Amino acid sequence: MKPSFALTTVATALVLFAGWAAAAEQPSAASIVLPPEPVARSVTTKIDLLDDVRRGRMEYFINPTADIHDDPKHIFSFDPDGVLHISGRGYGGMTTIDGFRDYRLVIEFKWGEKTWGKREKASRDNGILLHCRGPQGASGRTWMAGIEAQIIEGGVGDILVLSPKLADGSTLACSVIAEAGVDANGQPIWSPGSARRTITAGRLNWQHRAADWKDVKDFRGKDDVDSPCGEWTRFEILARGNALEYFVNGVKVNEAIECNPREGRILLQTEAAEMFVRRYELHPPGDVPEK
Repeated sequence: MKPSFALTTVATALVLFAGWAAAAEQPSAASIVLPPEPVARSVTTKIDLLDDVRRGRMEYFINPTADIHDDPKHIFSFDPDGVLHISGRGYGGMTTIDGFRDYRLVIEFKWGEKTWGKREKASRDNGILLHCRGPQGASGRTWMAGIEAQIIEGGVGDILVLSPKLADGSTLACSVIAEAGVDANGQPIWSPGSARRTITAGRLNWQHRAADWKDVKDFRGKDDVDSPCGEWTRFEILARGNALEYFVNGVKVNEAIECNPREGRILLQTEAAEMFVRRYELHPPGDVPEK
């Protein structure tokens, strides 16, 4: 059976527009009520997240104030061969309905040629937010709170920590603890054997991120292990216990020894760059899925 190419359901539309309204309202401190979090479950068998997309089991949120903000059904769609096409014309993403813990996430992606808006000449950028919680748009009116597995030219495998402040002044705190040094730009970088550092906001660069990285389209560092634009990259994220490990094309590139939270929803971003996804799955943490 061929997949449905339009990601349109009544539920999705209601979630989207309710999310836009929540982001636009800027509620007063007294009116803030955090949404209930789904009970996170350990992954004990393969879950095809692309199938969840086809069945309408995703929640969508696109920042309506950004320079580009297409409707999600135009941003996330399936090509005739079943590959998920992310147009990139918006900032936001699609989030699992369920929460998860203890899993191995496998995504196989490749960049398209198109970039948009203020990032038309910037590096192709995207990512996956892990252990998400709180309201949509809490961070920069775009993201949920969580820990990012970065997908960007030159930085596939960076860890970003998003700990947004709410209108009442409280913080949706997230953090990682990692063995980290400092790179030539003064940023934390994963350095096995170094002293442990707690990061409550900002980034932990992957182990061999280029010191001369520039935010320009087609940037590629001399030690990058992801595939060039137009070729498929396999990115694996192992979430086991309190730890996170990132692998790019089979190479371990980053690790958090402890993270908080250790469970939650999963959000695949759109961030002004075209991307294709042919595999997006969860597996039990001890499994090593075939290529």
